[in-house]
Amino acid sequence: DSKKPKAAPYGVYDVARNEGWVSVGISHDTAEFAVATIKRWWSKMGKRRYPKSKTIYITSDCGGSNSKKSRLWKAELQRLADTIGLNIHVSHFPPATSKWNKIEHKMFCFISANWKAKPLIDHATVVNLIGNTKTKNGLTIKVKLDENIYQKRIKISDEELEKINITRSDFHGEWNYIIHPQTN
Repeated sequence: DSKKPKAAPYGVYDVARNEGWVSVGISHDTAEFAVATIKRWWSKMGKRRYPKSKTIYITSDCGGSNSKKSRLWKAELQRLADTIGLNIHVSHFPPATSKWNKIEHKMFCFISANWKAKPLIDHATVVNLIGNTKTKNGLTIKVKLDENIYQKRIKISDEELEKINITRSDFHGEWNYIIHPQTN
């Protein structure tokens, strides 16, 4: 319904701590939004939990806003690596295997169960339902509404792509790579 407010949840799930962070976007699920969510997680939770980290390890689907083919995804990860000074190691799940991504069956399935049969009438309802998602195994989720407007179809030129400080794995380098902070 175009008259209803848009809500696009994107999350980070910390497997070791069984806790999550979800940003609820109000515009478009883009690579810029996805990386902004990771940046918020790092700022609000990650750097306190892992102060000695040298690398953030991300598993993600092969398509969508964090697609293995997305130039913007890689460019935004480069900006994030430069900002926080950490390597960002990414492993994409091969097509049709995202069901093995822990965020799907350790976090988002419980969010979906928590808001089952409840009308998602506004942003406050969505944010509150996500934030009140808990499990017997101790899952907790922090959530914040992201009111930024993310533009669709942002193009990354070949020149910009070439500047990304990326090391591809010998095993499926298109799916497994590390983006390093730029050194000046």
